Amino acid sequence: MSGKHILIVEDDRSIAEIERDFLEINGMECTIVGNGTDGLREAASGKYDLILLDLMLPGLDGYEITKRIRGTVDIPILMVTAKTQDSDKIRGLGLGADDYISKPFSPTELVARVKANLSQYERLTGGGETLHEELNRGNVRINTASRRVYVDEREIELKNKEYELLHFLVLNPEVVYSKETLYERIWGMDAFGDTATVAVHINRLREKIERDPSEPDHIETVWGAGYRFKY
Repeated sequence: MSGKHILIVEDDRSIAEIERDFLEINGMECTIVGNGTDGLREAASGKYDLILLDLMLPGLDGYEITKRIRGTVDIPILMVTAKTQDSDKIRGLGLGADDYISKPFSPTELVARVKANLSQYERLTGGGETLHEELNRGNVRINTASRRVYVDEREIELKNKEYELLHFLVLNPEVVYSKETLYERIWGMDAFGDTATVAVHINRLREKIERDPSEPDHIETVWGAGYRFKY
């Protein structure tokens, strides 16, 4: 991960400096911004490989920053939050955050989570996808070169991790994957993962690609086992 440039948007200077110090020890370059307005400007600049984004900020909060930049900035967004309610995490993920880490956290966990998101992003946007430039599964079509998804030839807008999850399932139809396996494959690690993240993304995918999300045609729940894609 040497040479990666991380944007830290955090109003608590002591926490920001801890984050910076441990990431820099691991060969990354970090820029610290202490409020939401400056955070939005920096996040939208295109200069960074990952954004480490606190939720509670002066000016604009992390939710609003994510909402504003997600349509134009396609890099991992890792939310850092002192909130423990699932609804807060679900809201952040729904706006386009890729992952989250709850305060207090260990520096080791932070570095591992940042590395995992960077590695997974590189793998899923690198040369591997060109092996299958277009995937067709029933009424679902994925153009991997452009990362565009079509259902019944209508383009569906997906967030970064929604796309990656669907792409993985479509590449492996009829195979049942547990939440733990999907977290490891898509988010890149299993040691610190919260599998609720997978369930949130599955539900959002169903809302976007299924005719009736409550009775899905494609993304099936196999009770006690996990999920599979059928067509």
